[in-house]
Amino acid sequence: MQYQDIKNLTEKELHLNLKDERAQLQKMRFSHAVSPIENPHKLRVTRKTVAKYITEINRRRHENKEA
Repeated sequence: MQYQDIKNLTEKELHLNLKDERAQLQKMRFSHAVSPIENPHKLRVTRKTVAKYITEINRRRHENKEA
């Protein structure tokens, strides 16, 4: 997901998507530990997507503190 798309989400959608992405990442890590997954690049992409969600949540939290 592009960062511009993430910026347009509501606060509730951000938290729900973050929860889903984290669960997906954990599931992928476990399956990769048992037997190598077909496309290990997906781990990296998912990890970066989680970071984008966290960054946007923190940015909004910081904006609300200043206001």
